Amino acid sequence: MSIEEQKVLVKPSGELATIELEDGRPERTTKIGADLPPKIKESLVQFLKDNKDVFAWSHEDMPGINPSIISHKLNVDPSLRPIKQKRRVFAPERNNAIMEEVDKLLAANFIREVFYPDWLANVVMVKKSTGKWRMCVDFTDLNKACPKDSFPLPRIDQLVDSTAGHKLLTFMDAFSGYNQIVMDEGDQEKTSFITSRGLFCYKVMPFGLKNAGATYQRLMNRMFHDQIGRNVEVYVDDMLGKVQRGRRSPGRPQRDFPNAPQRGIEANPDKIKAILEMQPPKNTKEVQRLTGRIAALNRFMSRSTDKCLPFFKTLKKAFEWTDECQQAFEELKKYLTEPPLLSPSKQGEELYLYLAVSPTAVSSALIREEERRQLPVYYTSRALRGAEERYPPMEKLAFALVTAARKLRPYFQAHTIVLLTNHPLRKAMSKPDAAGRLIQWSIELSEFDIDYRPRTAIKAQALADFIAEFTSKDDEPTEDVEQTSKWTVNIDGSSTKDSGGVGVVLRSPEGDIIKQAIRLQYPTTNNEAEYEALLVGLKTAKILGATELDVRSDSQLVVGQVNGDYEAKEGRMQQYLQLVRHQISQFHEVRLCRVPREQNTEADQLAKSASSSTADDKIKTVQQSSLRTTEVNPIHAEISWMTPIISYLREGTLPDNRHEARRLKVRASRFLMLQGTLYKRGFSLPYLRCLAPDEANYVMREIHEGVCGDHSGARALQRKIVRAGYYWPSMKADTYQFVQHCDKCQRFANLLHSPPMELVPMTAPWPFAQWGLDIMGPLPIGRRQLRFLVVAIDYFTKWVEAEPLATITERNIQNFVWKTVICRFGIPRVLVSDNGKQFDNPRFRQFSQELGIHNHYSSPGHPQANGQVEVTNRSLLKLIKTRLEGAKGLWPEELPSILWAYRTTVRIPTGETPFRMTFGSEAVVPVEIGLTSFRTLAYDGQKNEEQLRLNLDLIDEVRETAEARMKRYQEKMARHYNSRVKPRQLSIGDLVLRKVTLATRNPSEGKLGPNWEGPYKVVEVRRPGTYHLEDMNGRRLSHPWNAEHLRRYYP
Repeated sequence: MSIEEQKVLVKPSGELATIELEDGRPERTTKIGADLPPKIKESLVQFLKDNKDVFAWSHEDMPGINPSIISHKLNVDPSLRPIKQKRRVFAPERNNAIMEEVDKLLAANFIREVFYPDWLANVVMVKKSTGKWRMCVDFTDLNKACPKDSFPLPRIDQLVDSTAGHKLLTFMDAFSGYNQIVMDEGDQEKTSFITSRGLFCYKVMPFGLKNAGATYQRLMNRMFHDQIGRNVEVYVDDMLGKVQRGRRSPGRPQRDFPNAPQRGIEANPDKIKAILEMQPPKNTKEVQRLTGRIAALNRFMSRSTDKCLPFFKTLKKAFEWTDECQQAFEELKKYLTEPPLLSPSKQGEELYLYLAVSPTAVSSALIREEERRQLPVYYTSRALRGAEERYPPMEKLAFALVTAARKLRPYFQAHTIVLLTNHPLRKAMSKPDAAGRLIQWSIELSEFDIDYRPRTAIKAQALADFIAEFTSKDDEPTEDVEQTSKWTVNIDGSSTKDSGGVGVVLRSPEGDIIKQAIRLQYPTTNNEAEYEALLVGLKTAKILGATELDVRSDSQLVVGQVNGDYEAKEGRMQQYLQLVRHQISQFHEVRLCRVPREQNTEADQLAKSASSSTADDKIKTVQQSSLRTTEVNPIHAEISWMTPIISYLREGTLPDNRHEARRLKVRASRFLMLQGTLYKRGFSLPYLRCLAPDEANYVMREIHEGVCGDHSGARALQRKIVRAGYYWPSMKADTYQFVQHCDKCQRFANLLHSPPMELVPMTAPWPFAQWGLDIMGPLPIGRRQLRFLVVAIDYFTKWVEAEPLATITERNIQNFVWKTVICRFGIPRVLVSDNGKQFDNPRFRQFSQELGIHNHYSSPGHPQANGQVEVTNRSLLKLIKTRLEGAKGLWPEELPSILWAYRTTVRIPTGETPFRMTFGSEAVVPVEIGLTSFRTLAYDGQKNEEQLRLNLDLIDEVRETAEARMKRYQEKMARHYNSRVKPRQLSIGDLVLRKVTLATRNPSEGKLGPNWEGPYKVVEVRRPGTYHLEDMNGRRLSHPWNAEHLRRYYP
């Protein structure tokens, strides 16, 4: 194929003509191409005059964008403190320029005065090339507080490619584009800035804000949604209209240029001119200016990093302009005098990629073919840094490919990329034992359609200069050389008294040589070593992707037995022969021939060095023969999920059902056979070994609870299995089930803190019908050895009774209930208490039964069932502590005052004091005596008695109001509690574990003891969330247990 590079450079139509859009207004002009045909020019001028209203000549002509379409929001991080910059002082000239700019902005209604702003920035004055001043605002602090808007901006390269080849281009620029978008009203004051005139903030989006460009691009994408990519391209505030030959836009004049040449993409002449006119740099800053200008032309420069390497070296140390730098500078100018004209790619065509590797850089050239000519599309180049410079040559070439794929990702996604190289890059990246980075790059490149082909002769001079891979010229194929796909393998085996050695030399069709030496660390014969060498050669060739093989050995016995000339009579020889024939069946063609020993010297030397007594860490060691390995790892013949995949990969067997066959083909594309074992292509690792159910169970058990097991959770177990290199389809479900049924994981699991059932509020039907009982203590010993406090509280009125006790016997508790509850407030309907022996005993039960009182007991370890009295205990204990301070033993003497304080304090659930809920009136407290209140000052005995009687008549209304308020309070608390509920329903017959309590914990285990004990069996559901249990011996536990202390057990 004759290949040329396009050298035809077409000069752009750079001459422009100025036209007036409105008669009598010479300042209102625009420009069009001066070389347009007269007819086209006339129609275009008329069209622009007819649409002159779209042009803005001042801010008054700019209506702005409706805030309902878009507005700019700052999204400031609320955790950061606002910053007010200190005012900067400016010289009079700059200060006058600031005042003028402020006047303009006020007149245009772009800013407004602001008072007491949280954020405040200074203005910065920058001198223009015209000598005038430009006012900017220093939004550095505000920008740091705003997260980056990830809205994507278009790639300049893609925009340039999309415009190439069009016949008419119209360049448009928005008039004060940013200022047409309003600021969000809540964020306006955050843009405040300080001047000598005062404080102002922007009403419209100013320049300098962090995400202003993204907001403007978002607006452009909405406005030109149907045109972008078709006849309009937009990059922030720069817009470009494009028209191809023969197309007509509605309301637009015809653009037809019969003699217009097909153009490509050329570098900006001004940027090239800037480099060509540069003098040799005299300091580091000028070198930086040079490299910056070169960076803008990287796409057009072949191997730009290599060309600019001397410049980069001068930036790493003290400035020194060497002869090498001067030579590179002159060569760069010479190259830029005739820069290549790049060709835009066309949809659906193949693109060709050439790679170049040097000691310091990797480069690539993307090429397309048209009429048997090679046209450059894109050049890339990247310097090697740090450890990258020490990559082996093959890894550098792979790195060059990965770098090109990352830089040219849009091209790689839209086209088939043909990589032209003389090296076995694809095989090197797909080897199972390849370096880790090669495997990662192989996975990264797997999403692209890359075709690897040998490089043909290069006749185009520019491309010939580009190609500089690490191969020698002798290895480059020519057009007349016949390419073959057959691999050659030379093998030899050697044995000594207690060990053996294997030597293998593989040659690829491209001429690459791979040598391998393996030490057999077990007694073996010479014939067995020859067979081991043959097996190693076959397995290695299969891994490298060989399909046709030419095997050469100097063992007459092995060659004769494999070819069928000799009969294998000895048992081990028969087993070896069977293994070899199994390996040969995996190739399209294998030819085994005998060669003289002098023609097999390389393999012979490798075998002898491996079998020698001298240890060498570089030589791989095998501890057992292939026969032994086969016995240890027998092939699983049972049917599993792998069976149809293995059958298809080995023999091409497909199901009869057409849909199932297609499904199997798609599924099998992600699997491959390596050395008779099924592997899956992974993402975290290159190959994952596929496991049968029994193997998967062994792997899970070993990783979860083996020597290195940590009883991790299901997700961690999945990650460990994948990182170890294993796979089976139901891995996720199996690991969850395995961890769920692990006995140790269940017993030592974390305690459950989320409630299992919804809250059921306890309500009393009338005052003093339901009391809660509890015991506080032991407290500091007081007079008469008092150290316990028995407390009772009415659930309706919140009235509290308490009595100090020296001992908490059954009799004392019974006397307390009789004297303080029954004799004062009548016989209650219900007494609620815990399971303490003082309340749950035959004597107290009989006492309650005789009076018709129902005893309700909370579940063990679940005080929430008697929550009212528990809250009261906390309140009383706090009052005791705060009242006594140092004299803690005086708490019995202070108890009446504490109870009075509690009874005369408003309770939140009822909104009333317990005293009023009980007696209908508020109690007179000491402060009303020390400083008289209205009712004590205007006391009248007769009226007071009448009022007390009236209060008693109205007490029912007060209690009803308090009851309604208490129900609302309980509903609110229930909603909050229920939002944290994670239901745990148990049924009769379920096995559960019970939380280890202080009473059941083994003190010798300390913190290393389990959190759960059991298992127990659910035998009765007392009420929702409360269950009766029995142990595995059938012994029933005496008390029911709340679900909060239980968790399901999976045997």
